[in-house]
Amino acid sequence: MTEPLVQALVDMKEAEALEKATQMLAEGIAPLKILESCSAAMEIVGQRFEKGVYFLPHLVMAGEMLKQIAAMIKPLVHEEKAEAKKGKVLIGTVEGDIHDIGKNIVLFLLEANGFEVRDIGINQKPAKFVDAIREFQPEVVGMSGLLTLAFDSMKKTVEAIQAAGLRDSVRIVIGGGVVTEKIKDYSGADAYAPDAMAGVRLCKKWIQGE
Repeated sequence: MTEPLVQALVDMKEAEALEKATQMLAEGIAPLKILESCSAAMEIVGQRFEKGVYFLPHLVMAGEMLKQIAAMIKPLVHEEKAEAKKGKVLIGTVEGDIHDIGKNIVLFLLEANGFEVRDIGINQKPAKFVDAIREFQPEVVGMSGLLTLAFDSMKKTVEAIQAAGLRDSVRIVIGGGVVTEKIKDYSGADAYAPDAMAGVRLCKKWIQGE
């Protein structure tokens, strides 16, 4: 049922993608299901970018389509929010990677679930993560990367957090289309999230003990 939306996004057919998303909402398909389709499509787009089939303009366009769909969905996500924020999460894409689509989905879902989130953006050096942890004092740090070159950047960032004496104060989760359990072990992170909702569940478990 969600396949036409995935295909439209992958093929960069903006009008068709927005029409499909609108149609799916009208048919009562869960908003998070639509986001999952977006995430699946962006993973394919990322793979094509890495292979040299797609280029930066394709990533930018895919991101714009996602933003428009997310804007449609956001008012429909009825998550109970506590009066106080549930916890702090710092999130960013590691050095050498300009991919932010998956990160933006995680950001959207975390905010919908009542977390206070700081997004430091894309292509961030390890020192930027360290500085942001000192300033923001999050319980969880999320590192995103779509390209295989992100693996070393994730490892270096975890090492920098360790060297700064901050490793014991945060839990670190990594995510992205190519990230696996092996990369979690390689980087020194606490966990990896295979999808956006898994990342949200980890934050709830770590911060709230759910």
